[in-house]
Amino acid sequence: MSTKIVILLIGAALILIAILGGKKGSSGKSLFSTKLVVPLGIIGILMMIYGSYSSNLVNYNTQIEQVSIGNKLKMDGPVDAVRVVSPIDKDSVDCRILTMGVYPESHTKDIWVLIRPTDDRYYPQSDHTNTSYKRDGEWQVVTRFGGDKGEAYDLIIYEADTATSEFFSATIVKWIAADDYPGLQLAEIPEGAKEVERIKIFNRKNCRGVF
Repeated sequence: MSTKIVILLIGAALILIAILGGKKGSSGKSLFSTKLVVPLGIIGILMMIYGSYSSNLVNYNTQIEQVSIGNKLKMDGPVDAVRVVSPIDKDSVDCRILTMGVYPESHTKDIWVLIRPTDDRYYPQSDHTNTSYKRDGEWQVVTRFGGDKGEAYDLIIYEADTATSEFFSATIVKWIAADDYPGLQLAEIPEGAKEVERIKIFNRKNCRGVF
């Protein structure tokens, strides 16, 4: 359980204690004195406000995620396989980019983008809807990078069956809930994930601590 959720729970508990403690019983006396109930209620409300603004449970955010587009590969002829068209191999990119590609008309599997930084871990990328958005032969997903300026990443495109997509989605949900993103080891990636393309990209700027 993340620290943010603990703060929300403690805040709710303090508010509940303040409400119940301020009620008068059959004897006409409150369980707690007003001097104690009021501060407890105020502290509880403040903790709820803080936890809500900093938690994924409430969709408030003081930052706007800015997404850029890298260089784009020109595609000629019919599309016969899943390909990434942006960014391109050896591209230098911003901290948040829109990874885009194409797929053949007969393609039915999910498409996932995983990035592999210098820690040799694999990080599935998600647009809050999980997997990549597919429509009319094109796919895309917001891809997020940390790390230092010039740091190298493998950007890997996978085709995934239903079970693998469920695994990646559940992994992302678990990481968000714990506010911890340890990455996956190669051995943890399900067999239902088939690598179809891999390119090397680099951070254009320092992306450490970027939302």
